Amino acid sequence: MIAIINYGLGNLFSLQSSFEAIGEEVIVTGDPEEIARADRLLLPGVGAFRDAALLLAQTGLGEVVHEEAVRGKPILGICLGMQLLLDHSYEYGDWDGLGLIPGAICPIKDSLEKAGAPDLLIPQIGWNALTLHHDHPLFADTHDGDHVYFVHSYHAVTDPQYVIATTEYGATLTAAVAKDNVMGCQFHPEKSGSVGLSILRRFCAL
Repeated sequence: MIAIINYGLGNLFSLQSSFEAIGEEVIVTGDPEEIARADRLLLPGVGAFRDAALLLAQTGLGEVVHEEAVRGKPILGICLGMQLLLDHSYEYGDWDGLGLIPGAICPIKDSLEKAGAPDLLIPQIGWNALTLHHDHPLFADTHDGDHVYFVHSYHAVTDPQYVIATTEYGATLTAAVAKDNVMGCQFHPEKSGSVGLSILRRFCAL
């Protein structure tokens, strides 16, 4: 069973519908006991990093996610949920994340300026191609050049060993990360058609 963690932010029910579409048992919950019983966890998120981090702390669900990660349970963060897995974010300040994957969340704007493409629109919104790295099992049915759907103004900056997919948008941006049993996609699998559903299927098989 997959537990989609309800801490107050995220497109919970479109994610739930995606898992139901591939025949997986799924619940949306903020109950630590239900989360502990689940086989896999999905950490969603839409909005500001600070707000999400505060909600995880106030509800105690950040600690629950951390404990389940240490136990070795597969965890997938999506969009802001992925960003929360890292050490901290520079979105309107410097905010602590869950520290499950080393690295920081930084403005796309800075990367575009360094790459000489400062005029591209931010946020990046729309379909963009993936480049895969490290043959991660999450992407066993995904290919270089497959398109997925992004909506973001910030991206993960981390050691290349944790980067399992990138995308090109004026600069090379991190599209997905992983460390052991903890994974994250900056894009939205639930909005990415058959490619996204294949990624969710692979997560369910881990």
